[in-house]
Amino acid sequence: MRARMTTLRTCVSWLAWPGLLALCLLITAGGFVLGRPTLFFNIAYAVLALCLFALERGMPHERSWNRNDGQTFANIAHTLLSKGLVQTLVVFSAAIGLASYVTSSAEPGYGIWPRGWPLWLQVIMAIIAAELGFYWAHRIAHEWKLLWRFHAVHHSVIRLWIVNTGRFHFVDSLKSILIGTAILLTFGAPMEVLIWLSAVTAFVGMLTHCNVDMRFGALSWWFNTPELHRWHHSRDLREGNKNYGENIMLWDHVFGTYFNTRDYRPPENIGIDEPMPAGFLQQLAWPFRTKATETD
Repeated sequence: MRARMTTLRTCVSWLAWPGLLALCLLITAGGFVLGRPTLFFNIAYAVLALCLFALERGMPHERSWNRNDGQTFANIAHTLLSKGLVQTLVVFSAAIGLASYVTSSAEPGYGIWPRGWPLWLQVIMAIIAAELGFYWAHRIAHEWKLLWRFHAVHHSVIRLWIVNTGRFHFVDSLKSILIGTAILLTFGAPMEVLIWLSAVTAFVGMLTHCNVDMRFGALSWWFNTPELHRWHHSRDLREGNKNYGENIMLWDHVFGTYFNTRDYRPPENIGIDEPMPAGFLQQLAWPFRTKATETD
């Protein structure tokens, strides 16, 4: 019986990441077919959250990360502000408006985006192009102290789990989204492609932060997996200032910031050296206070 359970756990650990991502993409694709992409995206996101929540309790990567750290409210509040208000209402609405303007007033064939390509190929191209923006937005947030003050809110967590997936200061989130989507809008990408990019990024983001014992093999060479992101949250900056990719690792390979090793395990003790306030409102104000104008 124990051998069977071990075999089952091993199978789940190998299949969970690609299987759950594929399931979410299929649900979202069904929404596009039925003309309800937003509804089906939300369904897929809820299914993913429930599955990962159960797996975090049944087969956690770090058991200590399942203990309450007193940050659940702050995590949810940051998510609602940075992802709900900033991304959905501000950035996404602006993108829709700009895309509609381009479609209605610009000459046919605006930009260099290959709108005649199959949609799946356009989405892959969008991920690659937007990742260049996401990569550098993320990297400068680590290397420029002024921006690190905002990004440190995300890195201040002492455990990784699905609820702190969206824990970003709204300024940090706004900067990353604008840089990433600006590339696609400049190229003339259609709104359907932008929606797909947002969906893929949301699914991979939750999978990346989950506290589930998973195995990846070659997947970690191509995609941003929990394995890689745990190194990124290391207090040791030789490991932490690596793996900046949002969805894929292409640009980390190109710019020499990819890090993964089998020699030892990612650290359990993660976080930052600076003291971070415990309260949500205090965390919002923290980057604007002491040393807020410090730069490299």
